[in-house]
Amino acid sequence: MSNSEMIRKRDAGEGRNLEHPPLPQPLPFEVYDNHTHLEFEDGIETLLPEESLAKALQVGVRGVIQVGTDLATSRWGVELAKTNPAVKAAIALHPNEAPRLAAKGDLEAHLEAISALAASPEVCAIGETGLDFFRTGEEGRDSQYLSFEAHISIAKENNLALQIHDRDAHAEVLEVLDRVGAPERTVLHCFSGDLEFAQQCIERGFYLSFAGTVTFKNAHGLREALGSAPLAQILVETDAPFLTPEPFRGRPNAPYLMPHTVRAMAAFLQADLDALCRQLASNTEAVYGSWPTTQRPEGAS
Repeated sequence: MSNSEMIRKRDAGEGRNLEHPPLPQPLPFEVYDNHTHLEFEDGIETLLPEESLAKALQVGVRGVIQVGTDLATSRWGVELAKTNPAVKAAIALHPNEAPRLAAKGDLEAHLEAISALAASPEVCAIGETGLDFFRTGEEGRDSQYLSFEAHISIAKENNLALQIHDRDAHAEVLEVLDRVGAPERTVLHCFSGDLEFAQQCIERGFYLSFAGTVTFKNAHGLREALGSAPLAQILVETDAPFLTPEPFRGRPNAPYLMPHTVRAMAAFLQADLDALCRQLASNTEAVYGSWPTTQRPEGAS
C-alpha cells in the first residue's frame, strides 16, 4: 500500500463529519498555503482542485504549493501547476514510500524520476522528504536515510527549497542536514517540535511552517515554538485535507480554511493581523518565488 493510500485509509474517518466547513472571514492581505494535498479525496464532499482554489482566493489565500508524496502525485502536481497559476509544485517520495519502494527494488528508479522532474519550471521545492520513525520501524530506516539524502542533493543541484517531513526523528533529521549540508532554503513542514528543537532549527536558518495543529487547545509546545521564532522565519500551511484548524478540527481541511490558523497565530503573538499576513506572504515568496498576479472573485472582501 502506498503512502497516499495508507493515509486515505487512515483518515476515512468512520463517524467523522465529512462536510466542508463554511468559508471564514477573508484575510486583510493575501497569503499562501505553502503545503497542501489537493489530490486527496477527503470524504463525501470532495472538492475538485479548481473549486478548492477558487474558495481559497475568496478568503485571501492567493496561491498554494501542491506537495507530492510519490512519483504519481508529484507528476500530477506539476501538471496541475501548468494549467493553474495559483499552484506551484513540490515533488518527492514521502519517507514512508522509501521502504516500500526499496523492498520492490524500485527506489533508485523513482529517485531518478524525481530528479528528472525537478527541472520542470513548475517545481519550486523538493518535498515532502525527511524521516518518519512513527510508521516505519528499524528495518526501513536505511532506505529512508538514502532517500532523504538523495532528495537533499536534488534540491541543491536545482537550487530549490526543501520541505521536510519530520515525525519522531528531530535529532536524526538535524544530523543528516548538518552532515550533508542543508539547502539554502529549508522548511520544517508542519512543525511538530518543542521550544528547544525550534531554537536549533532557527539557529540553522531554517523556516518553521505551522499548520492547523497550532490552533489545537493542547498544543502549548507548538505555540511556545511559534513565539520563539523570528517572524522572518515562519510560514503557514494547511497540510489539507488533514489537520483542520479549530473550530472545525476533525472535519475535512482545505486551503480556504487557512485564515483560522493565521488568525490564531496573530492572536497568540499579539501581532497585527494585516502585518502578520504581509510578513507570511513575504517569507513565502522569499522561499519559493513569486506567484502570478491574481484577483479575488467579485464580491470578495
